[in-house]
Amino acid sequence: MSQLQVELVAADRKVWEGEANMVIARTVDGELGILPGHTPLLGVLVEGEVRIKSDGATHTATLDSGFLSVDRDRVIIVAEAVDASHLSA
Repeated sequence: MSQLQVELVAADRKVWEGEANMVIARTVDGELGILPGHTPLLGVLVEGEVRIKSDGATHTATLDSGFLSVDRDRVIIVAEAVDASHLSA
């Protein structure tokens, strides 16, 4: 089964990088779930949680507004500030 390559980036650093089965984030249009094979997308994020599901574990980070880019099973999440205290490497 294919995986997503995920990068979570704050303005000053790369917060997390790894493989995932699913990414869930809140956009201006509502909550969005990304699975492998998702069509290309650029979404505007609102303040809230991003959940990264990987091999039975869920990594959670809180961010302010930002954006999410999806292209060819690569998800890049960029935000000004990220609270990654619940994220594991």
